[in-house]
Amino acid sequence: MSTQPLHIIIIGAGTGGLCLAQGLKQAGISVAVYERDRTRINPLQGFRVGIGPDGIRGLRANLPPELFETFLATCARPPLYLNLLTEQMQELMIMESTLMADDPDPAKREHTVSRMTMRQVLLSGLEESVVHFDKTFTRYEQHEDGTVTAFFEDGSSATGTVLVAADGASSRVRRQYLPHATLVETGLLSAGAKVPMTPENVALVSEKVFKGMSMIFASGGLGFILHMVEFPWRHDGQLKPGIGVNEAEVLAHWPGMLYDNESDYIGWGLWAPRHKFPRNPMSLRGEELVAVTQEMTSSWHPNLRTLIARSDPSTALPVNIRTSLPIEPWATTNITLLGDAIHTMTPGRGAGANTALRDAQLLCKQLVAVHNGKLDLLTAIHGYEEKMQKYGAEAVKQSLAQMDANAPIHKPVIGPAIMATQRTMLRAINHIPPAKRAMARAFSRGRGADRQDD
Repeated sequence: MSTQPLHIIIIGAGTGGLCLAQGLKQAGISVAVYERDRTRINPLQGFRVGIGPDGIRGLRANLPPELFETFLATCARPPLYLNLLTEQMQELMIMESTLMADDPDPAKREHTVSRMTMRQVLLSGLEESVVHFDKTFTRYEQHEDGTVTAFFEDGSSATGTVLVAADGASSRVRRQYLPHATLVETGLLSAGAKVPMTPENVALVSEKVFKGMSMIFASGGLGFILHMVEFPWRHDGQLKPGIGVNEAEVLAHWPGMLYDNESDYIGWGLWAPRHKFPRNPMSLRGEELVAVTQEMTSSWHPNLRTLIARSDPSTALPVNIRTSLPIEPWATTNITLLGDAIHTMTPGRGAGANTALRDAQLLCKQLVAVHNGKLDLLTAIHGYEEKMQKYGAEAVKQSLAQMDANAPIHKPVIGPAIMATQRTMLRAINHIPPAKRAMARAFSRGRGADRQDD
C-alpha cells in the first residue's frame, strides 16, 4: 500500500458518513463526501430517530465540542415513558427507562431527533469544502499504487487512499465490493405518517402517551408505534419561550436553522406481514396509504383512528422492511463500509443510526492512528472491520428478532395464543417493580448503555 498522506473518500452523506467526515476533519485528515442528493435538504429525512448511548458516544467523539452542544440543543423533548399498550389503548406495561432519565451525562439518556435536523447539524462546518452534492456513485477502480478512484454519473471522478461506503442499504459500493452480501425481505411492510401537533390532537391521548413513546401490540400480529416530537422552536423557526439561555444562544448561532423546516408533530408507524395489507402499500402514497391503514385498524380505539385520519398525507410513506444476511469476514483492502451499507437492520430495536455512529467513531479512531503513524493502513482497517462485523451482526440479529414475519406470533393458530400470553405476562410484570426494572435494564443494554468506547 502507498505511504502517501491519507485522503478519505466517503460515498453518502448520511448519519454515519457525515459523522466520520467530522471526525476526520477534526484530526486534520483530508476527506471528501460525495452525496447523490442534489441539495442538503431532503424532506424524506424528516422522521424521528432515537439516539442512545452508542450514538451519543460516536457524536461526542467525532464532532467539535461546540457542534456536539448544537446537536444536544436541537434534540426534541425526550420521552419520559415507554408505554406498552393494546390497540384499545389499554395499559400493558409502563416503563420509565434508565435511558429516559434526567441524567447529566448525555450518553445515559435517550435523545429524540429529527433526521433532517441531525443532517443539518452534521453538515455544519463541512458544507462545500468537504461535501459534494449531486454526485451519484457508479463504480470504483483500485490501483497498484494503493489508491482508489470513485466514478460518478456526471462523468467526474475522485481518487483517494481509502473509499468508505456509507451509501445506505442499497449501497452501490457494496454491490461491487461484496456482491455476496445481500439483503432479504423480512416479510413485513410498514406505513407511517405525521399528524400535526394541535391541542385537539394532543387531547386524544393520555398524559403518559403524550410524554412518552408508545408501542402497541395489536391483535393479528400488527405492531404500531406512536411518538410525540416537540422541538425547541416554533414552525416559523423562532425559539419557544422557556428555552434555556445556553441552548438559545447555541441555536441562534447555528446556520442550520436556515435549512430545517421541521415543526412539532405526532408520528405513527404501522407494520404487519405483507398478507395483512388489503393492498400493496409499496405502490401507495399520501391519502391512499392513510386509507389502507385506517382499513387495517377499523376495530381499534376511536382516538387512534382519529389520529391516523388526521395525518398529513404528504408525509405518508411505505417501507419494505429488509435485513442483511450474515457473511464471512472478507479480505481487508483500502475499501470499507459502515452503517446500513454493511449491516442493514429492521427498526425493531432502533439500533440502525446508533450502530452507524458507532462505526463512524471506531473507523475514525483507526484512521487517526494511521495518520499519526501508530498503525499501517490495512492493519487499522482490519481492526475496525473485525470489531464492526461482530457487533453489527449482533445488532442485525437482535433487530430481526423483533420484526420478522416468520415469527410464531404471525402464525394463524398459535399467534393469538402467544399474543394473549404476552399480554398477560406484561400486565403481571407491570405490578412487579424488580421485574420491570430488569426489563428497563435489558432495553438499555440493547442501546449500548453497558458498553464502553471501542
